[in-house]
Formats: sequence, C-alpha cells, structure tokens
Amino acid sequence: MKQQFDSKTREVYGRLWRYVVPHKLFGLIAIIGMTATAAIEGSMVLLLEPLTDQGFVERNLEAAKWIPFAFVGIFIARGIAGFATEASLGWIGRAVISSLRRDVFRKFLTLPTRFFDQQTTGPLLSRMTYNVEMVAESVTSVVTIAIRDILTVLAAIAVMLYQSPTLTVFVAVLFPVVAALVRVLGVAFRRYSSRIQDSVGEVTQVTEEVVRGNRVVKAFSGHEYETARFEETDEKNRRQNLKLIRVRSLGVAVTQVIFGIGVAAVIYAASYQSFEDKLTAGQFISFFSAMMLMLQPVRRITNVNATLQRGVAGADSLFSIIDEQEESDSGTVEAGRLRGDVAFRDVCFGYGDENGPVLEDISVHVDAGQSLAIVGHSGSGKTTLASLLPRFYELDSGSILIDGTPITDYTLDSLRDNISLVSQDVVLFNDSIRSNLAYGQLRERSNEELERAAEAAHVLDFTRDLANGLDTHVGDRGVLLSGGQRQRIAIGRALLKNAPLLILDEATSSLDSKSERRIQDALNELMKDRTTFVIAHRLSTVERADQIIVLDSGRIVESGTHADLLAAGGQYASLYQMQFSDE
Repeated sequence: MKQQFDSKTREVYGRLWRYVVPHKLFGLIAIIGMTATAAIEGSMVLLLEPLTDQGFVERNLEAAKWIPFAFVGIFIARGIAGFATEASLGWIGRAVISSLRRDVFRKFLTLPTRFFDQQTTGPLLSRMTYNVEMVAESVTSVVTIAIRDILTVLAAIAVMLYQSPTLTVFVAVLFPVVAALVRVLGVAFRRYSSRIQDSVGEVTQVTEEVVRGNRVVKAFSGHEYETARFEETDEKNRRQNLKLIRVRSLGVAVTQVIFGIGVAAVIYAASYQSFEDKLTAGQFISFFSAMMLMLQPVRRITNVNATLQRGVAGADSLFSIIDEQEESDSGTVEAGRLRGDVAFRDVCFGYGDENGPVLEDISVHVDAGQSLAIVGHSGSGKTTLASLLPRFYELDSGSILIDGTPITDYTLDSLRDNISLVSQDVVLFNDSIRSNLAYGQLRERSNEELERAAEAAHVLDFTRDLANGLDTHVGDRGVLLSGGQRQRIAIGRALLKNAPLLILDEATSSLDSKSERRIQDALNELMKDRTTFVIAHRLSTVERADQIIVLDSGRIVESGTHADLLAAGGQYASLYQMQFSDE
C-alpha cells in the first residue's frame, strides 16, 4: 500500500512539476533566496558563541562590540532573502494555478456531451476552485520546505558539528525515527485529503442547486429539507477535516516528544562535557540554539506530507479531467456551406445505461430545403434523434449522411457551422442581449445584420422599452428576462447564424399564443430553403411540415404529411384529436 501511494505521489507530482519548469528564472531566484536564508540563520546561531563567551562570560565589551552590527546586517540580509523567496514562489504558485485552470477549462470545451451527462456540476466547479488552490499550496509550500527548511537543518547540523561532534550524535539518532513517522502519516494524509476534496464538491453542488432553484425551494417549502441535506454534506466535510487535523496534530505531538527526549539527552551529556572543560558556555548556547533552530523546520517537514498529499489529490482530480477522451474529430472534409440533404440509415443509439437503446433502426430521408417534424410522447427519443445530427452523441450503429457524405467524415467545426439550434432549454450567458444574439463566431456579423435578426425574431419588440436596449444585461442564465423573451433571443441567434440546417426543439414552447403566432411567421420565413427538424408537442405547430414522423419507444411507427396521418387514424391522429379536444 505504501509503495502504491509513493508511486502515485511521484507520478502526479512529477507531472505537476512540468507546470513549474517554464518559470525556472523565478525558481532560481527563490532557490538563491532560500539558500541565503538557511546560511544566514546558521550564521546567526554561530554568532552566539562569541557573544556569550566574550560579552557575558569574559565581559570583554571591546572584543564583542562588533556583534550587534553583525546582527543588524544579518537581519537585513534575511529580510531581502525572505522577500525574494516569497515573491518568487508566490508568482510561480499563481502561474501554476492559472495554467491548470486554463487547461481544465479548455478541456471542458472539447469534452463530449456524454461526459457532462454523467457528471454533477458541483464537483466539477470545486475542482476549478478549491482543488486547484490545494495544488498551488502544495507547489509553493513543498518547494519551500524541500529547499529552505532542509538547508536550514543542514546549516544547523554544520554548526552543531563545529561546536560539538559528540553532542551531535545524540541528535542524529532522532532523524530515522522522524523519517519513519513522516512515511507512516503520508498514507493517511492523502486518503483524508482526497475525501475532503470530494466532500467540498458535494457542498458546492448542494449550494448551487439551492441558489439556482431558490423559487422551487420557496414554492414547495423545501427549507427544512435543503437545510438537512446541506448539514449532512457539511458534517461529512467537517468530519474528514477533523480526521486530517487529528493525524497532523498527532504527527506534530510525537515529533515534539521525540525532540524533547533528544534535548534532555543533549543537556545531560553537555553537563558532563562542561565539567571536563570540553565545552564552553558559548559553545553550548550556540549548539543548543542550532538544535532549536531545527525544531520548526523539522516540524514543517513532518507536516509537509499533509500539504503534499492534498496537492497530489487535487492535481490527480484535475489530471483526470485533462486525460478524459475528447470528442472524436477524425473527419477530414471541410464542409463549406452544405445544401442540406439529410439521410438517417438504420440509426441505433443508447446512452449505455440499463434502460437499453433509445433509438432503433431509424431510417428517414429529408430533401434539402424540406422540413421534418418529429412528434411522439415524452421519452420517445425526439430530442435524442435531433442531437445526433450535430454529433453531440456518436451512433451505436447505422449512419447519418448530409449531401451524401457521412457526418463522421466532416470536421466537427465545419459540420456544426452548418447547423443552427433553438432548444426548449434556452441557454443565455450573463452578458448583454446583443452579445447573446451575436454569440461566438457571430460576433463578426455587422450591426445591421444583428438588428435584422432581432427584428425578425421580435426581440426589438421588448428591447425598445428597455433603457439600454440591446445592451441590457440578461442576468445569470437570463433570469432578468421572461421565458418568452429568452426564447426570442435564441431564435434571433439562429436567424443571425443563417445556417442551411435548422433544429427547432420546442422552439415556441415558452411563448403565449399571440407571440407564438408572430414568432411562427418568422420561423416560417427562416425555414424557407433550409432543411429543418421540428420537434414539438403541440401538433398545431407542425401541420405545415413537408414530412412528419411519429416516434414511439425509439422507433418510427408512422410517417407522412399532416393530412395523410390524420386520414390514417393512427397514433398521430389520436394525439392530434386529444390536443384539439383539450384546446
């Protein structure tokens, strides 16, 4: 078990070290500063011998008058060295944090949709905030201890050997005991650190859900339930932290006891050497001060394993994301602007869980510029089918062709440049309405094009009444706008993209009847000469579709035009009659 943890620590920390190497200039400055600090502290305890013997024992003030000035110089030099060390290591630590965060964020942008389906948001956010800070602390603290504190211990040992090799032997026997203690505690440190980071992710998850779902919490009186859920999660985090604190405190306490025994042995042996005139008072004070100088560095060396293992656990969680398989993008064909002829051939797909396949043997052809409506009960696979076109998911079997070419042959960017999407779950970013309309590559569009799209989507109908117009901020996830306003912005964004293929997934679901009629006119204009996939529960919105397919349990059970399906008297006719009766 120890070898496994040690091997893992070396592997992760070695990989983490690659983020430090590019900043070797600042690292060199830090090393020089730490080396100087260790040498200065060794010189300081060495000066105690002449200060004690000449100043206090012999009372020779003339011989000792230079010593105060030497101490002033030592502290000035120590301050400069300390500043160089802290500033350089701080710079390296923040640079490592920035590089790691950027690598993880870039990875988020290239991970497949399936990855996010299987993850919860809280732990992912925790890795970007809490875990990465643990990594930075590990880098700076471990380097400081590995260089400055070890050099300080070596300088203290040199002073001790110079003053009394015999007494140094009593101290030397303590180091194997301390080393064994550090090794034993390291396993516990890493185990608890990993659990703490997981529990922080759970705390973040619960908090985020309450913040985002505060209206549901209030409407359904979920205060007590959410409080209990948070307290349970927080208590788990508290217990793991306490376990880490207990182990760390135990290590410190045992180290102190070991040193106490060593100090007692040194004092006992020193008294005999003093009686035999082999040790002066100044030599003993200098030796004892050097031994005390080691106490704090050795204590930090004992604790460094806790910091190191926290950093290793944090880095391991970040590297696990960085190592995730990205979206498959083996296509070599740059699509250009496609005509939009789409064919699904024997398409099968499942999410890989115990529920089995979601889509089975789907075959349908849509001519360029035609519209296909996909209807069916909830859970029949409508949205999943549309999600396969831009390759949000990869097929289990079968193929999808656009203009006669399998979509896997196109590069992802060129494929998705040809597809616009308006979904029921509208995603808006905490920015202005203008920025949400001209999102991503659409920022290159002219202001005139943007305003035409906003006009066609009836966005200007409500922005004219806003003080800042299109420059009004929408708030987090568009919370400052109504559902219908958010939907219009999403439609405006699709209009501005002007792609040859269009996916409308419940695109008018958040609109009232009056707004829906106006938006439907804009959508009808948008759908001209574009291949459009319309997903809708309200069948009144798909009556004009060139072709309609009805999905049931992942299979196409009916297809045809609106009139044909009504005349057939099957599922479509039943759904239509049911909705017509409700209306």
